[in-house]
Amino acid sequence: MATAAEGAASEPELVSIPATPHGLSTPEGAATPTGASAGGGGGRSKGSGTPGRRVVEGLRGYLEDVGHLTRLDPRDAWLPVTESRGGNARYAAFHSLNAGLGFQALLLPLAFPGLGWSWGIISLTIAYFWQLYTLWILVKLHEAVPGRRYNRYVELAQAAFGEKLGMWLALFPTIYLSAGTATALILVGGETMKLFFQIVCGPLCSPNPITTVEWYLVFTSMAVILSQLPNLNSIAGLSLIGGATAIMYCTMSWVLSVSQPRPPTVSYDPMTSNSFGISLFSTLNALGIIAFAFRGHNLALEIQATMPSTFKHPAHVPMWRGAKVAYLLIAMCLFPVAVGGYWAYGNMMPPGGMLAALYAFHSHDIPRGLLATTCLLVVLNCLSSFQIYSMPVFDSFEAYYTGRTNRPCSVWVRSGFRVFYGFLSLFISVALPFLSSLAGLLGGLTLPVTFAYPCFMWIRVKKPERFSFSWYLNWGLGLLGTAFSLAFSLGGVWSIVNNGMKLKFFKPN
Repeated sequence: MATAAEGAASEPELVSIPATPHGLSTPEGAATPTGASAGGGGGRSKGSGTPGRRVVEGLRGYLEDVGHLTRLDPRDAWLPVTESRGGNARYAAFHSLNAGLGFQALLLPLAFPGLGWSWGIISLTIAYFWQLYTLWILVKLHEAVPGRRYNRYVELAQAAFGEKLGMWLALFPTIYLSAGTATALILVGGETMKLFFQIVCGPLCSPNPITTVEWYLVFTSMAVILSQLPNLNSIAGLSLIGGATAIMYCTMSWVLSVSQPRPPTVSYDPMTSNSFGISLFSTLNALGIIAFAFRGHNLALEIQATMPSTFKHPAHVPMWRGAKVAYLLIAMCLFPVAVGGYWAYGNMMPPGGMLAALYAFHSHDIPRGLLATTCLLVVLNCLSSFQIYSMPVFDSFEAYYTGRTNRPCSVWVRSGFRVFYGFLSLFISVALPFLSSLAGLLGGLTLPVTFAYPCFMWIRVKKPERFSFSWYLNWGLGLLGTAFSLAFSLGGVWSIVNNGMKLKFFKPN
């Protein structure tokens, strides 16, 4: 039998069983309809006992037992996302937790001063269940078309909206959510490493400590070393570490905050203004911060692509099982952080979120060991999250290379791509050190990936009956999500202008 590499040179696609791209390939003629004879007689053979009919029925039973007749590009066996098809529900939970919970959770209390207690909790609850529903949509749409698996978010967008329109709609937000998040992780990880060093070292620090840029370099070097793991399944252990550390530092941040006396001047009065416009934009920016905390949808299809899929055991079953566990744990972190953080600091919450508040208000009250442990957990989570958010970018680099050369990347080429990407992200971090403070704006720009596009994709691919409940629900959520995206983006821009943030290029703090 020809290998996948030989098949790539002869034809662009093969019909094969999707349990693994390295598995057996079946010839195009194997997809004969059940009613047709093996000899091409167009179903003329009569009687269930004819040899042709027995062959077809036997083949049909085998395929139902083993897997789909799915058209796979043999080059998928060379790419990081689809190189390994050995995923399972546990891996799905690890990856979903690592992708869906991160440093953005520590910024949630910043949304409550603009919303107040009631609307803050209501908005957070609605956003949580909304994004859980759209995640379910993506899981179901992964194999919505018989014989096809949509292994990447952009692929599904192109299938739903057309090749060109789907590319334009999905490309920018998914690029930011992958490459932009990796850049933000360098900023947060490097600055947290610097804070960890200051806490551990204390008064013994030298008068000339390591600069912020040098901490960025240290973090990036560690992330690049970890990025040499070959594919998405191979980083399942890192995703477990990333998810576990995120749960621990989220829990520690709110427990340590509520266990200490509150600042004497703490206030919970919603921020109001005599100007309706200022109040409106402040509210929109707060909602954008909440939207920014819900991430990971741009990776759901890639995570599901790592699983085998058969008629009897479709991939959406273990994927949804793992995602439910992950998002239950995410809810157990997001709500206590938001409510506990706002209770502890109220309107005095610093722009850096919970970690900055702990250091600013309780650096002398909380043992240095606990503060240092919290910072270390944030660093470990950032290193792990960097891997899963960078994997789609590595996949795109290698897809371009294999498409041009028609051969898989060598170890050196793959390593070179990842080193280049890591230090390109470092350059952007140094050039745009204010990127991590644009939570409201970036939440608005990337919101359609989570809250709007999946609803429109369901309508385009599944085609629910007009004026049915599903039709109304998805049109309503899709249009509402698009409107919120525009409004939150305007609110984020207003916040930048109102707060007078200076865009200091190449000047990290």
